[in-house]
Amino acid sequence: MKNYKPNTSGDVRAKKHLGQHFLKDENIASKIADTLSYSGYYKVLEIGPGMGVLTKYLLEKDAEIHVIEIDRESVEFLESNYLHLRDRIHEKDFLKVDLQSLFGAEEFAIIGNFPYNISTQIVFKVLQHRDQIPEFSGMFQKEVAKRICEKEGSKAYGILSVLTQAFYTAEYLFTVPPSVFSPPPKVDSGVLRLQRKENFHLACDEKLFYRVVKTSFNQRRKTLRNSLKSLNLPGNLREDIIFDKRPEQLGFQQFIDLTKMIEPYAVSSK
Repeated sequence: MKNYKPNTSGDVRAKKHLGQHFLKDENIASKIADTLSYSGYYKVLEIGPGMGVLTKYLLEKDAEIHVIEIDRESVEFLESNYLHLRDRIHEKDFLKVDLQSLFGAEEFAIIGNFPYNISTQIVFKVLQHRDQIPEFSGMFQKEVAKRICEKEGSKAYGILSVLTQAFYTAEYLFTVPPSVFSPPPKVDSGVLRLQRKENFHLACDEKLFYRVVKTSFNQRRKTLRNSLKSLNLPGNLREDIIFDKRPEQLGFQQFIDLTKMIEPYAVSSK
């Protein structure tokens, strides 16, 4: 592998409080590296590289690879073993970092074997910065990956499904068993890919859209007529047939349409 120096400094200890499960299967690492298109952008950010099993396959791609890692021991390992990467190793917390401080206004893709305990927060941050992130792929707990990609009508379908699919095309790619990690997690993992919908404009107030989706699913067993009571909508509006449905019955476009209906009567939290 180019830009890779064999490990001479010992393994990094997986830390439970960071949710670390280090990928050890080279074939899976190679498959994950291949999930991005590397097209339309030049820079790629890997979140949580650990000991760089995925990193070395990313470094073979025609892209400028950056990694962001909060664990000092992992950073030291990467600095010792990936010498040509040293200037692009960012010892920071992805959830707290200002992405423009890393890339300015440039577009970049994100990839990684994401810690389960912050994976949904990572997706929400990607949605906030979608103007800069055309593509995103990586490994999640299988249940979470399936939920992100799930379509309406399923019990797994929820807030994360709707909000992600409004802006990205979501695709579940393959399942990964616990045995390919050290230490092995107690559940299967799943790899997904998100590709941004180009020239897409959310035809409603975005903050109100988020509010409607989250409020609807907070009482997902109830009809929208009941779950959206807190919005204090007029009775004649709430007689519309869409309010007879439960939230999991609506696709993201129907939630956009619902938000447009509500917009003249609800105050968005701008």
